[in-house]
Amino acid sequence: MRRLAPISQTLESISPADGITIFAAWFSCIAASLFLVPNVQGVVGGSFAVLMIAIAFVDARRFIIPNELTAAALALGFLHAAIQDFDSIVEALANAALRGAILAFAFLMLRILYRRLRGRDGIGLGDIKLAGVAGVWVDWWLLPAVIEVAALAALAVYAVRYLLGRGSVRLMRLPFGLFLAPAIWLGWLIGSAPLSIPSLAFLQ
Repeated sequence: MRRLAPISQTLESISPADGITIFAAWFSCIAASLFLVPNVQGVVGGSFAVLMIAIAFVDARRFIIPNELTAAALALGFLHAAIQDFDSIVEALANAALRGAILAFAFLMLRILYRRLRGRDGIGLGDIKLAGVAGVWVDWWLLPAVIEVAALAALAVYAVRYLLGRGSVRLMRLPFGLFLAPAIWLGWLIGSAPLSIPSLAFLQ
């Protein structure tokens, strides 16, 4: 039951306004997934959006990414990879696993390097696992953009908080999962939408 604490505690702290915001985000992301990718992949992608919003909300409130949500996102990611290339399912799953492993390893190395330089952790283990999710869901050509969007969004919020005087540079903490999770879904959507919308093909 201890592992479920971050989720249960976050649910208990949700206010009516928070509930409306979360529902609106879920509805918008599911609708976008189904509209832009109107097939089975869109259904899976809509379910993935629900998980990413949940991860972002929990991380924003508790500074932790529950393993249960990450595991569910990984499982959906492999299902999506299998559906996307059913004729070469083994190769598709292997490629997804390879992308996830490489990106998670890169984040792990960044965590180790940051700790050696600064003497404290700058990236949580949950962020490393979430990076693995990104690798499973997003193709190689979009992964750098996903990481860049999440990093720039986090830096923008960091700068605004600093300018507003809401914390010192050294002590200020930001939940990176709050920015990375939505960026992963957006990366998947951009990568998948051209499959069904010819006018977006130029993105590839």
